[in-house]
Amino acid sequence: MFPCINFDDHFSDFITRYTAANRQRYRNADAVEADVPRIYLEFLNTPADWLGGLTPGSYFTQYEDPKDLVDWLQEYCGRGIPVPDLLLEQIEAVGRPCEKRLLALLKDENAGEEAKMTAIGLLRSMESTLPKMLYIDWQLQREEDDDLADNGAESLAEMGRSVIQPVLEAVPKANDAGQQALLDVLMHFPSSEPVFRLALRMFREHPEKRSLFASYLGKLEDPRALPDLLAAANDPALGYVDYVEVRAAIERLGGEAPERSFDEDPEFWYMKSLDQ
Repeated sequence: MFPCINFDDHFSDFITRYTAANRQRYRNADAVEADVPRIYLEFLNTPADWLGGLTPGSYFTQYEDPKDLVDWLQEYCGRGIPVPDLLLEQIEAVGRPCEKRLLALLKDENAGEEAKMTAIGLLRSMESTLPKMLYIDWQLQREEDDDLADNGAESLAEMGRSVIQPVLEAVPKANDAGQQALLDVLMHFPSSEPVFRLALRMFREHPEKRSLFASYLGKLEDPRALPDLLAAANDPALGYVDYVEVRAAIERLGGEAPERSFDEDPEFWYMKSLDQ
């Protein structure tokens, strides 16, 4: 196994030694902080004894085997040592050959969440669509709070219109939290009839989330949503906070929301107090 060197600690030591040797350059700590980018470049290009005489900037460039690089990433995470940006940059530089190894990491049930979150970030930076179906699968039976699934959904939204059809096909198989997450993805591609129908259905079926789905309907700018939005705006059970979002959606679609009094709604007085 490759050594997991703490590059952050070595950079901190480098800064300490460098500023001590060049103290005449720096009036105060702010001056040092402003010069950190240049000091970091110096660090990258200075041969280091702790790397056998190699420079930090060249250390990881020796390695190009995707398995070694991704396993190394996992080892860092497993040991709780900060993953060097230089290792991540090398994985990106090797590029496509690393995608399958990163996908395998995401599918590994024994891999830790930190390693998986890092892998998602790398694949996103590499503009990879390879994990598309995996990210969709993560949404199907997800919990409301699921950082990994959320990160995967964010990546789906950046993959372009190729995700629309598989996401739409997945919606009926998903639980409520999953349907909401998949709709969040689809809202990045609003010019689609199926997306409108889904948003309208979610608005009808989830009165406890009217604010969220009303905002989606407003963003879709389809006036066919007005009857449902107006009915909701007139619902005596509608709270003030939800009313504000429903009203905004109605107005965005060219309608006129009914005037309502919320003098007996604690939400109204709480929001009013925030404005003072």
